Amino acid sequence: MDSANIETVRPPVAKPDVSALVNLTAADMVKVNSLITARMQSEVAVIPALADHLIAAGGKRLRPLLCVAAARLCEVRNDNHHKLSAAVEFIHTATLLHDDVVDSSSLRRGKVAAHLIWGAPSSVLVGDFLFARAFELMVETGSLRALDILSKASAVITQGEVLQLMKAFDLNLSQADYIEIISSKTAALFSAASESGAVAAGASEDKITALYSYGLNLGLAFQIQDDVLDYQGDAADLGKNAGDDFAEGKSTLPLILAMQATKGTQDAFWARTIGERKQQDGDFAMAQDLMVSSGALDQARALARAYADKARASLSLFEPGPWRTALENLALYSVDRQK
Repeated sequence: MDSANIETVRPPVAKPDVSALVNLTAADMVKVNSLITARMQSEVAVIPALADHLIAAGGKRLRPLLCVAAARLCEVRNDNHHKLSAAVEFIHTATLLHDDVVDSSSLRRGKVAAHLIWGAPSSVLVGDFLFARAFELMVETGSLRALDILSKASAVITQGEVLQLMKAFDLNLSQADYIEIISSKTAALFSAASESGAVAAGASEDKITALYSYGLNLGLAFQIQDDVLDYQGDAADLGKNAGDDFAEGKSTLPLILAMQATKGTQDAFWARTIGERKQQDGDFAMAQDLMVSSGALDQARALARAYADKARASLSLFEPGPWRTALENLALYSVDRQK
C-alpha cells in the first residue's frame, strides 16, 4: 500500500484547563477556604448568610488561586499568602455584591443575585463588611507592601466601575477607553493577586514585576473573553444571563468593534438599542448576528489571545516546572473557556 495514501491519525490536542493549577494549590486552598469561612462570620446573622450565598456558590476562585500560585512559584516559606489570598477573594466578592446592585443583575454564579433576596441595602453593606475583613487580613500579614498593593487595587477597581457606569450607553466609547475600564475593574485585582503573592514570598524585584505583568495581561484576556461569551453563551454555562451587557448598554469590546464595522448601515439600530436603551424582542439575536457577520467576535478573541500570550511571556523569567506550566495553561484557558 502506498504510504502516501495513508492518512496520518493524530491524537486530539487537549484543551487547556485549570485542573493542574487546582491540584497544585489544593492543600493551600483548604487553608484559604477555612480562613474565608471563619472571617465572614458575624453575630449579625444576615452577614454570613448573604456572604455564603455568593461565596459557597463556587466560582472559579481564580484570584486566590493566582495569589497562591505566584507565592509558590517564588518558593514562599511562610503562610502570609493564605491570608492575602482570602483577602483577594473578599475584595472580589464585595465588588460582585456591589456590581449586582448597580447593574440590577438577576443571576450570579447560577444563583439568584443576593440583592433580590436580602435587598440592595443589605448587599451593599455586606460588601462593605467583606472589604473590612479583607483589610484586617492584609494587616495581619505585617506586610505594608502587600497592604499597599491590595488597597490601591481596591481603589482602582471602584474607579473602573464608576467609569464604566459613566460610559454606559456611550456610542462613542473607544477601544482605548474600554481597555482603561477593564484594566481597572478586572485586571487590577488579577495583577494585585499575583504581585502580592510574590511579595509574600519575598521574591526579587524582577520576579515581582514579572508576576504583576502576568496578572495584568491575564486579567485583560479573561475580561475580553467574558465579554465575548456574553454574546454567545447561555445562562446555564455562564452562571448569569447571556446578553446582560447588551441589556445594560455596556460598551464592551465586541459591541465597539461591531459598531465600527457596521457604521453607516446599522447606526439606527445601535442608537436605539444602546444609546436610547429601547430594546425589544429579537434585538439581542440581531446584535449577535451582527457580532458574527462583522467579525467583531473573532477580532475580540484575537486581542484576548494576544494578551494571554503576553501573560505567558512574562513567565519566561522563571525556571520551567509545574507551577510555571500551570500558570501558562491558565493563560491559555482564559481565552479558550466557554464559561
